[in-house]
This record gives sequence, structure tokens and C-alpha cells, in this order.
Amino acid sequence: MLKKILYKTFMTVPVVGLSVAIFTGCQTQAQAGSSEKAISDKELSYRKAPLTVNTAPPPIEFPKAPPGQAKRFARSYENAPPLIPHSVEGLLPITKNNNACLGCHDPKVAKSVGATPISPTHFIDFDKLIKGKIVKLNKLDPARYNCSQCHVPQANAKPLVQNTFKPDYRNPETKKKTVLYKNVMEGVY
Repeated sequence: MLKKILYKTFMTVPVVGLSVAIFTGCQTQAQAGSSEKAISDKELSYRKAPLTVNTAPPPIEFPKAPPGQAKRFARSYENAPPLIPHSVEGLLPITKNNNACLGCHDPKVAKSVGATPISPTHFIDFDKLIKGKIVKLNKLDPARYNCSQCHVPQANAKPLVQNTFKPDYRNPETKKKTVLYKNVMEGVY
């Protein structure tokens, strides 16, 4: 009997707490909305249509310039993965047996072909890093093999909603390149 009462009590408290949090959050949101214009679901949509309507998204112009001839965008924030400034036609998809990016961006050849070398962070065993050890690898970490997982083609696309984010670079050199390999353990321990 006591077990049943305790179970009901412990199950009821979180539900009541969650209900209060949701109600309070909704009230706060409603109050905030009274002084600011609410953003409609159509304004948040890239397609400018509700999800229930099947429409094609607007076209985006991706770079057509071949590697080495495109203008690079600045990084979005310190140590952010750089965007791909050149056309990726014929370079994707990256598969287990084929990664065309390595042909130019491998640090052994990058300088000779005028490409940005792969960051030293991509040659660190992050499984060991979790255990507090920095282990440098002689080859690309397999977890970093799929470049397009983090690096995407840059495009002149307008933001969906107003964004006032301004990156804060502690070091001016990080606007153009990463220094994460120097401070990869920052804030970990």
C-alpha cells in the first residue's frame, strides 16, 4: 500500500511540475509576443509554405567556380568548419572507398596545389581524447573521413529569420583558419 502511494506521489509531482512549466512558459511567450511581432510558420519555412503544402523550395545558387578560383566566405565563428567555396560537382558523394577531397586537401599535397590543408584536428583520435589523452594519428581519423558531414558548399542565401549573431574571435587569425588543434582540450577538464 505504501509503495503504491509513494509511486503515485513520485509520478504525479513531475507531471504537475511539467504542466506548470509549460503553462508558465506559454504565458511568458505570450507576454513576450505582445511587444514583438510573432513569426508565422510561413516565415520560418524555407519554402514559404506550410508543411502540408507540397511546394518546391526556391533555387539556391551554389558556386560554379572550379577549385582554387572561388572567393571564400569568412568562418561563421571561431573554429567553425569552413564552407566549401568551389563547385562540388563530381566530388560527391564521399564513400568508404572514395574521397575526392583528399586529392587536393591532404596536407602532403595541399600546399603544392594551392589548397587549404585538412586541419590537424582531423588527425587526432577523439576516442582517446575523451579519456584525456591527445593521440596524434599518421592518417585521417576515420570519424573525419566524410568531409560533407561538416563542410557544406557556400551559397548566397538570405537568412530565413533575422539573425543578430556576431562572432567573437579571440584571435584574429581564427577568422581564416582553425586553431582548435592548439586548444582542443579547452573546457574539457
